[in-house]
Amino acid sequence: MAKAGDKSGGSGKKGLKRKAATEESQEAAVGEDGTTESGVQPPKTAAFPPGFSISEIKNKQRRHLMFTRWKQQQRKEKLAAKKKLKKEREALGDKAPPKPVPKTIDNQRVYDETIVDPNDEEVAYDEATDEFASYFNRQTSPKILITTSDRPHGRTVRLCEQLSTVIPNSHVYYRRGLALKKIIPQCISRDFTDLIVINEDRKIPNGLILSHLPNGPTAHFKMSSVRLRKEIKRRGKDPTEHIPEIILNNFTTRLGHSIGRMFASLFPHNPQFIGRQVATFHNQRDYIFFRFHRYIFKSEKKVGIQELGPRFTLKLRSLQKGTFDSKYGEYEWVHKVTVNKLESRFKLTFPFVLSWNMWAAEKYSALTSWTLPSLLLLLLLLLLLLSRFSRVRLCATP
Repeated sequence: MAKAGDKSGGSGKKGLKRKAATEESQEAAVGEDGTTESGVQPPKTAAFPPGFSISEIKNKQRRHLMFTRWKQQQRKEKLAAKKKLKKEREALGDKAPPKPVPKTIDNQRVYDETIVDPNDEEVAYDEATDEFASYFNRQTSPKILITTSDRPHGRTVRLCEQLSTVIPNSHVYYRRGLALKKIIPQCISRDFTDLIVINEDRKIPNGLILSHLPNGPTAHFKMSSVRLRKEIKRRGKDPTEHIPEIILNNFTTRLGHSIGRMFASLFPHNPQFIGRQVATFHNQRDYIFFRFHRYIFKSEKKVGIQELGPRFTLKLRSLQKGTFDSKYGEYEWVHKVTVNKLESRFKLTFPFVLSWNMWAAEKYSALTSWTLPSLLLLLLLLLLLLSRFSRVRLCATP
């Protein structure tokens, strides 16, 4: 009996193999245009019963095959619908309805009254009298000090060294346990115009402090997505000593304008275009993306770019007046989680300064929103609870 069972089992396996081979030959016979060798088109969709799902197929190969067929069919239907819509638009010509614009956070953003107008007299006066006026009037040239937190690790040190090759006239010094309040007077006495501090956590750079000397302001950024030069694919050769160009994108409000001027003051005025190097600070949804590229002129009309590195992303946490002072410093702007309730409201494009008066006004408006009937109802509930509690106490006494 066992031998007969083995034979029947073997014949069953052979039958399954033959069936799979015939199915593969039939699938191979189907051409790219969907027709078979005999010229007959196979059915476009599998005849599944209603409510049947491909995931219910137990065989993995069969399930994968049916899924790929379904995806191909979906792709063909989508392409056919696009072609049909294109023909209809061409037939209608100028009478065709406008294309729908997809809704994004950028185009649905809340309008901000603090967007900088280049022709505004108040903005022009502020620019002429702020802390960066001496730089933009070409009275001072940038001189940058780059340092780290205490006991930095290799990744943070390499980032500082690579930043020094991006920013001209920058010098890297190791901290050696000195407090920032002691470092800043030494920087001012040695004619440094800016101080950059790279902080780290668990051997990964996670913060950047930028302080403009000698009168501030000081900005604290959260740093993320750090990529050094060796980690960037298809990167170019190391940058040269030429002064790069600087591009500032989307710093449109008063707060963003101040941050943009702070970044601009790190680089000299006259870029050397022969070096074909450009540093970009791109602000999008309050995230500042830093990239360093080199132009590659392929022809008179075609220009390519090649990333040199490093790259990182910054997010503003606070802006403080004057130099760094964590205890008694006056903050112009501080990031609050409760401020940015709307996703379409951005901080660098919607500067908020929370004060005690604003907080008190919000609490007062919340208290005064209670109406008289609701207060009476609340008082009645309290009286009922007190009376019930007193009855329980009386019943419990011997």
